[in-house]
Amino acid sequence: MLVVYDSKTGNVKRFVDKLNVRNTKIHNNLLVEEPYVLITYTTGFGKIPETTQEFLKLNKLNLMGVASSGNMNWGSRYSIAAVIIAELYSVPIIHRFELSGTSKDVEVFKQEVLKLVSTEVDSTQQ
Repeated sequence: MLVVYDSKTGNVKRFVDKLNVRNTKIHNNLLVEEPYVLITYTTGFGKIPETTQEFLKLNKLNLMGVASSGNMNWGSRYSIAAVIIAELYSVPIIHRFELSGTSKDVEVFKQEVLKLVSTEVDSTQQ
């Protein structure tokens, strides 16, 4: 499944690079016409980045799940962009990870995406 990501400081990009999957970075007027998972970051005091918000306005239809990077120093607002996006677009949170993630975060993300893909395949076959 395609991974679409937004990265400001490079943490999300470093995480995506560890995944070794097909991916694309969010840019102006990007249209994604296939199922994808989104990885973004949390900005400010617990907000979705503006670039991610603009992307989702054009591409909400094929969004299958979301993950986000954050910093645990923010306490309850840690990686909250994933929580907000999941609620707004009724998609599952795939994973929340700190900064650029660990090798364990990479494995958890991959396993959750595999579950998501298998669920989608099952629902299309019924």
